[in-house]
Amino acid sequence: MIATARRWLVFPLVSLLLGFSFAEVLVYADEPGPSSQVTISQVRVGLSDHGPVVLLSADGKSIPIFVDHTVAASIQAALTGETLPRPLSHDLMHTILEALGGRVVRTVITLKAGTYYGSLTVAFQGQEKVFDSRSSDSIALAIHFHAPILVGRDMLDKVGTPSRESKQETL
Repeated sequence: MIATARRWLVFPLVSLLLGFSFAEVLVYADEPGPSSQVTISQVRVGLSDHGPVVLLSADGKSIPIFVDHTVAASIQAALTGETLPRPLSHDLMHTILEALGGRVVRTVITLKAGTYYGSLTVAFQGQEKVFDSRSSDSIALAIHFHAPILVGRDMLDKVGTPSRESKQETL
């Protein structure tokens, strides 16, 4: 992956064009695993030249994951605590899981053949079940439930780029 300078714009829910919103996800200690997992410490949503992007940051590196506008809006709302006029799919899943006594306890993001995958762990009635999902859906639900987002140390080292503060720009 070649790191190039990109123009980042802020991504508020209202206009989708005005800058990053920063919010921290719960920070947990690294959990041991086959490839030593790292907990994402910060999630940001922005608009790049290629569309909406979610930046997962840990240990001074960021992993960009490109998402669609609806998922970006859902993640942004969950990060900022905003309530949208109508619930999006992740809001609905959050509400249903909570009503049934379930909760997301973590998600693990992996990279296979150039595609990001989410492995969403849900606790329900004393059991944990793991569900395959799109990485963006898994991230959105983890944020809604304030659950940790994990990546492998090897993935962070391979595809993570040095984090840098973005400048807020206006059009």
